[in-house]
Amino acid sequence: MKLWMKILLGVALVLIVTLLFAGNYFYNYAVVPSEKDFLDEDTPGTTQTSKETDAHKWFSSKENRSNWTITSKDGLKLSAIYLPAETKSEKTALVAHGYMGDAETMTNYAKMFHDMGYNVLVPDARGHGKSEGDYIGFGWPERKDYVQWINKVLEENGNSQEIVLYGVSMGAATVMMTSGEKLPNNVKAIIEDCGYSSVHDELAYQLDDMFSLPAFPLMQVTSLVTKVRAGYFFGEASAVDQLKKNQRPMLFIHGDADTFVPFEMLDKVYRATKGPKEKYVVKGAEHAEAYKTDPEKYQQVVQQFLSQYVH
Repeated sequence: MKLWMKILLGVALVLIVTLLFAGNYFYNYAVVPSEKDFLDEDTPGTTQTSKETDAHKWFSSKENRSNWTITSKDGLKLSAIYLPAETKSEKTALVAHGYMGDAETMTNYAKMFHDMGYNVLVPDARGHGKSEGDYIGFGWPERKDYVQWINKVLEENGNSQEIVLYGVSMGAATVMMTSGEKLPNNVKAIIEDCGYSSVHDELAYQLDDMFSLPAFPLMQVTSLVTKVRAGYFFGEASAVDQLKKNQRPMLFIHGDADTFVPFEMLDKVYRATKGPKEKYVVKGAEHAEAYKTDPEKYQQVVQQFLSQYVH
């Protein structure tokens, strides 16, 4: 073999090894559940709210709250907290938390629905809280889990239940991805707050924002590693593609100062859905801060939207 061919092969081998190392590094950085130094300590749905808030005290001391579990299609034991309405209700809200959050981080949103007369079910996503799992699905495998949670609600509360799906950040992407699945007619409406258009778009944005690195070829390599280790490609996990199959009413919420899931993604997901839809833009709100910016207005918008579809 000629020297120049050996050199080329050597360089190619070094590049492949380097890319595989980088792909595994970014997989561990983004997809493996662990403490994340890039997360804002006060991001709702990701970190726990202050234990001094009325919502947290209510959530923690609710005497008749209970733990529900299901086993996912791939064998994981998944956990959720269920809080029944004060009086018997035919309405249930499923509330989805954000990246590296858990059910306990969703106290404000759980109380919002409870105050509207809903039963509330707050699952821990796989790899989060008390649920099993060694990877983060960014909403893609979780969409199947949410179909199971919906069926669990009907099994426990009866087939007359009217169900609302609600999520923040990764939880918002989860409910948008769930919207494209075959769901029972009991699911009456979906609300997403600052969800991303696709996992590829969000991670490529973060790769540039945090590391000043181009998407190609690291995204492709990390996606391949994720397929091998977690069972999905980033390109599969598209909220936009799932929304194209949705016919249910949807409310889209986003702060116009969001730089974690860029505000520009709102129009992508809003345009994609085929059902009745509304948009609520919160001026000056950063990522997942729409509720915190104006809780009264937020609750009013949510309640007015749901009043059209849930009775």
